[in-house]
Amino acid sequence: AAIVVLARRVGAGRKVDGTISRLHYFPNLRVLEGEIDTLQGWPGHKPGQFAFVTWAEAEEAHPYTIASTWVPSEHRLTFITKALGDHTQRLPEVLRVGQPVKVEGPYGCFSFDDDRPRQIWVCGGIGITPFIARMKQLAMDRQAYAGRPHPQAIDLFHTTADYSEEAIGKLTADAEAAGVRLHVLHDPRDGRLTGDRIRAAVPDWRAASVWFCGPAGFGAALRNDLARHGLPVDERFHQELFAMR
Repeated sequence: AAIVVLARRVGAGRKVDGTISRLHYFPNLRVLEGEIDTLQGWPGHKPGQFAFVTWAEAEEAHPYTIASTWVPSEHRLTFITKALGDHTQRLPEVLRVGQPVKVEGPYGCFSFDDDRPRQIWVCGGIGITPFIARMKQLAMDRQAYAGRPHPQAIDLFHTTADYSEEAIGKLTADAEAAGVRLHVLHDPRDGRLTGDRIRAAVPDWRAASVWFCGPAGFGAALRNDLARHGLPVDERFHQELFAMR
């Protein structure tokens, strides 16, 4: 195992080459959106999955949730990163359009697959990424099936400490195209998102599954709250445990 790791052969069969084709920075959010193109050999992915991206030979691979659906004819992936540490803080300065990268994946089971009549999505900050990918997929499905509504009713609660009109505008457009009811809470303006607020906004919440991506403490508190109110969380509370170290 040590030899395989040292020789960088872990996941070798799941790596493809790509090129950065677009970069856009949201200064108010300290968020960078990047698009990778020419991913020949990428097997496709489900919304909610993630991949390891190596931006330069001297760098180690870092995991990022994929923020786009897969269109084989376009062979592109979108990643959205927030400046939360040394690595992500440097990305806006070191990345450039045309730069070659390596992508390994896809991985993960946060795939929105269930048979509930309703889903409640909850995200904090950069935890929005898997939900963006899923909304892109739902919008494609609606277009392909002549606007037929999705069989599940979906509410998305996005709570954020930072605010960007541009980013929220894009999120609102994605939600409308996907048929998702969007609730945006700007923490300084609207206060904290709680289980009581979710239950008030979604009266039939007991019939729903809950999909959460965000700070671990927030997720644990919400899970415990819903459990106390009778939601069978072992079966219906899904949390992206995005902790690699």
